Amino acid sequence: MNHTPVLYDEVMRYLKPETGRAFLDATVDGGGHAKGVVEAMPRDAIFVGLDRDKTMVDRLSREFSNDGRVRLIVGNFRDLMQIARRFADSFDGILFDLGMSSLQLEGSGRGFSFQKDEPLLMTYESEPAEGQETAAVIVNGWTESDIAEILKKYGEERFARPIARAIVNARKQKRITTTQELVRVIEDAVPARYRRGRLHPATRTFQALRIAVNDELAALEKGLEGAMTVLAPGGRLVVISFHSLEDRTVKNFLRDSAKEGEGALLTKKPVTALEAEIRSNPRARSAKLRAFLRKS
Repeated sequence: MNHTPVLYDEVMRYLKPETGRAFLDATVDGGGHAKGVVEAMPRDAIFVGLDRDKTMVDRLSREFSNDGRVRLIVGNFRDLMQIARRFADSFDGILFDLGMSSLQLEGSGRGFSFQKDEPLLMTYESEPAEGQETAAVIVNGWTESDIAEILKKYGEERFARPIARAIVNARKQKRITTTQELVRVIEDAVPARYRRGRLHPATRTFQALRIAVNDELAALEKGLEGAMTVLAPGGRLVVISFHSLEDRTVKNFLRDSAKEGEGALLTKKPVTALEAEIRSNPRARSAKLRAFLRKS
C-alpha cells in the first residue's frame, strides 16, 4: 500500500523548499511530503526526517540511501530541538503532518484501526519498550472514571461514561486484548441510532486511546516550541492537523507566537483540501493546514 500525502501542493507552496538550505520533517512517516521537499530543495541543502516508528524510518532509509543530503532519525518530535541541532543550527522550513499514515492503519499490526483484528497496542513505536503504556494497559487497568475522562477529553465522545462502564464490566469476565473485542464492547454500550451514524461508533474511542497512549497533545506542544527555537529568521513552519484538539493546539500556539512578535501568520484561516483531492483521497477531508513565517 502507498501512503498518499494530503495537501501536497499546499505544503510545497507554504514551505518553499527551493529557497532554503535546511529542512526538517518532524513526522516523516511514509515520505510523501519528504520526497517532494528533497526533490525541490537546492543541491547543497540538507533534509532531516524524524519519526517515532522505526519501520517507517527503515523503509525510507532504503529509498534515500543514495542521497547524502538526507538524514532520517527514529525519535519523538517532543525532542525536536535537541535532535535538530545535531544537524544544523537553524532550519528554513519545518513540517508537521500530524495525520495517521495509511501504512500504519493498514499494516502496522498495532491496533490503530477498528476495522482490523489486531493486538491493542496503538503505540507509534514499532517496538514498544517494556512497561510502556498501551491501549490494552488502559482498557484493562485504568479506573472507569479515568477511562471515561480520556474518552471525553481526547475523543469528544458523547457516550464516554457508558462505554467506560461497559469496558470495566467486560474486563471482569475476560481481559480485552484485541481491537475487535473492544469494538464489540463499544457497539454494545451505545444506542442503536449511534451505531447507524455516519461515524463508526468506535472512531472516537480509538482516537482517544491513541492520543492517550502516545501523549500526543503534550508532545505536540513541546514539538512546536522546539520548532520555533530552531526556525531560522525568515523560516517557515507548516502544520497539518486532522482533528479539533490538534488544530486548536496549533492555532493557539501560532497565534500566541505572532502576538509575541516572533513572526506572522501566513494563514489567517486553515487551508483545507479541494473537493478533487477529497474525492481521490478521503483522508484529506479533515485536514487543516496552518503556516507561520519567522521574522527576519
